[in-house]
Formats: sequence, structure tokens, C-alpha cells
Amino acid sequence: MGDVAVGARSGHDGEENRGRPEETAAPVTDGAPDSGYDSGTEDGRLTNGHNGGTQDEGVGGTPPTAPSAAKKQRSFWKELPILIGIALVLALLIKTFLVQAFSIPSSSMENTLQIGDRVLVDKLTPWFGSEPERGEVVVFHDPADWLAGEPTPDPNALQTVLSWIGLMPSAEEKDLIKRVIGVGGDTVECNKTGPLKVNGKALNEPYVYPGNTPCSDDDQGGQFKVKVPQGKIWVMGDHRQNSRDSRYNQSDENGGMVPVDQVVGRAIVVAWPMNRWGTLPVPDTFDQDGLQAQSSAAAALSVAPQGLALAGVAPVVWWRRRRIAPAETR
Repeated sequence: MGDVAVGARSGHDGEENRGRPEETAAPVTDGAPDSGYDSGTEDGRLTNGHNGGTQDEGVGGTPPTAPSAAKKQRSFWKELPILIGIALVLALLIKTFLVQAFSIPSSSMENTLQIGDRVLVDKLTPWFGSEPERGEVVVFHDPADWLAGEPTPDPNALQTVLSWIGLMPSAEEKDLIKRVIGVGGDTVECNKTGPLKVNGKALNEPYVYPGNTPCSDDDQGGQFKVKVPQGKIWVMGDHRQNSRDSRYNQSDENGGMVPVDQVVGRAIVVAWPMNRWGTLPVPDTFDQDGLQAQSSAAAALSVAPQGLALAGVAPVVWWRRRRIAPAETR
């Protein structure tokens, strides 16, 4: 009997097991070695022999459990700084290359624009060679100390951040906003109280401030006849008797003109306040016959960069199609 007991403990069949049917193997306990395809782990997961990944082991034939907590989405508060960073980068790119907001600080463009209005300025088209046209309202850098003596605002921290991302104009930038009256090659003139003439054509100006005359009858610059050089523009405010524009800066280095390369962009819409929302189209008076004759060459030049770009792309597309076609027939 002693031998039987020892044989049983050592894993060999004893005498009492002879002639009996073989019993099924007991379930594999946790931590026991497994000779199967997958190897067990202590937490009840199976490690796949091919890729080392794990899958949940059901208990008693139940379906696999849900994914572990480690795969949960990142919390909103952890993602918030990333979202803010992306928004700031996008805002900076938009401000630099697409659209920028500007605030109107004076009454020189009333009633088209009023003090406190926020306008959106298109900065994209100048990148493609487009130049200002007659009748457009444009923002431009101070060309020759036109704002000399004007007070400089002292922004707080919030205003500094908003100006950096383009939601407010920078206090360090001295910019002005006026309407383009003449472009390169034009002759602009004013006699007595008006009307204002461009290339001999009188302008009907319904946008001029009520009660103002199109021209100012004074000896400070209100009476003039100028020829606008190529690469420059002649600008005037809609509030004619309250605008220090090209007329009153004819003694500067540019003769009162604004170099085209100093133009930030065209104001396209009044975005704020909401009750002032509206676009800033070119008035019909600038579309009259004969007025545009001298700018036809300039218009062709402004389209040239786009045309050249298309002309340059066409051969590349043709070459690629020639290379792809033989490959598809193989």
C-alpha cells in the first residue's frame, strides 16, 4: 500500500487505477504552464503568440470584457490647451495671409464708416499681384508721417493678445483707411467745391458725408490737379471737410500719394457692431464709360500672375499624364 500512495503522489497510476476509465484532466489553475498556442497571464488575459497583443478571457464562456481604462479618451481639460494652441496658430496665419480686423478711430470716413466700427480687410489678393482699384476702401501703412502728432494708444494685456492674433489692430502699427480715387496714370482734379474729376470725368459721390462738398475751396490743398504716378494711388476720405488725406499731404516725399506696397489690403465688410454689418462695394460712379480706359493695362497686369501660374502648371500635368498612361496599360 505504501508503494501505491507514493505512486499516486508522483503522478504514476497505482494498482487501484487499473481497469478504470481515464478521468478528464482537471482545469488548469492560474499560473500553471500551458502548452497551447497562447500563454496565460496572471490577470486573466491571453497573450497572442503572433503579435504579442492581449485579449480578454471570458469567465465560464462569457464574451470578452470591454477595453481597459487605459484606452479611454483624453479628458477635455487635457485637450483644451492643445485646442487653444491650434486656434492661436490658425488665427495668426489668417491674420498674416488672409483677413485682419481693424478698428475705425476717427470720423474721416463717415458716414461709410463710423468711429468704433470693425472692418475686415482682405490681405490675400495682394499676394497674387492684385493692386488697389478706384472706389475701393483700403487700409495702408502711414506713408510719410501723416499721423504725426496723433496720440498713440496704450493697450492693456488683453488688447495686446487680441492684436497679436488679429482680432484687434496693433497699437504699434500706424495705419489709415481711405477711399482710392486715382490709380497709376490717372489725372485727379478739384476746382471750387466740385465735382471731383478723374480723367476729366465728373464723379457722382453719394457716399460723401451729408453737408460736405466733394472739394474744399481752400488754399491748403483742397484745390488741386495731380497726375498719379505708376505704383501709387491717390486717396481721399468720405468726410471731405474732416479728412487729412492725399490733398493735405502733397508736400511730403510722395507728393501726397500712397505707394501701392504700403497698402495692407481692401476693407471688404463692416463686421461690428451687428447693426452696422454690411459690405463695402465699389460705387457705380467708378464704372462709368471712359473712366477705366487708362487702367486696362493695369488690370491685365493684375491678372498676369494667375495666368502665368496656370501656364506653368499645364506642362507639368501633361507630363505626368504621359507617364501614368503607359503604366496603366501594362
